[in-house]
Amino acid sequence: MSDDFKHVESRDCPMSSCAAPAGSPCRTGKGKVAIQYHTARFRLVPHLAKALSVPTPAVRKPGSAWTELPRPVSAGAEPVGHVRIGYARASTARQFLDAQLDSLAAAGVTRIFSEKISTRATKRPELETVVQLAGEIRSSGAAVTLVVHEHKRLGRGIELAMLAEELKASDVGLEFLTGELKGSHDPSGIVFTVLAAMSGMEREYIRDRTLEGHESARKRGKTIGGAGVTDPDMLSMALDLRDQEMSLRDIAKRLVITTGTKKGQHPSFATGGPGGRCRRRGADRGAGCSR
Repeated sequence: MSDDFKHVESRDCPMSSCAAPAGSPCRTGKGKVAIQYHTARFRLVPHLAKALSVPTPAVRKPGSAWTELPRPVSAGAEPVGHVRIGYARASTARQFLDAQLDSLAAAGVTRIFSEKISTRATKRPELETVVQLAGEIRSSGAAVTLVVHEHKRLGRGIELAMLAEELKASDVGLEFLTGELKGSHDPSGIVFTVLAAMSGMEREYIRDRTLEGHESARKRGKTIGGAGVTDPDMLSMALDLRDQEMSLRDIAKRLVITTGTKKGQHPSFATGGPGGRCRRRGADRGAGCSR
């Protein structure tokens, strides 16, 4: 992404129909972000004086409703203070954020935004909020670093590279506390860009190898995944005992596996057996396991 828009936005727009203040993109008469900066404005920048047009970058969301952004810090001014903002994310509602939150707190991060949402979601509200806040704080004069437990919490490959471009545009730093990209990064640096791309390639490589392994196993008549140990009667009994408010451990002791290598044993109440299934159902419903 070119930095030309920063030079343009360092000045107020002289067009009376726009009059966008320094730090904000130009606007249309209908109150939208203009798709390109007004000629009278970008020609105030010496190296752009002969340009035919200067497009508004995607980070300014051309075509969206125009809002005034914070004025930029004076050129050459040293950052006043340093703010570290944290972000944590889990892919599903059943996953916990505790480890990430503890890691961020141990790193001295006091303001943390978190959400439970898939990386593949096109909109991640809390991430958008933290990126916008980081940009606003940076515009006020303080240095800002977005701190994340691991890069996978933000995304991989092109997703991570696109986010890095947005952080770069706001002059916000990025730090990962663990994982392949552990350490502080300049989002605009070539090293970070290459590592982000490689992390995306790694995910695709693992996925392809897994699918190939499954297909190879099927051709040989092998079963994918472990064999089940429950049957309808066992599950029904477990649910009835759970309705009687019996503990999961006691339920497991009353059940006996009837097939497979674990025949004659009691199922685990914590994982694979009906006790585990009952516990998960109870957790989903917020109450005792029921039919």
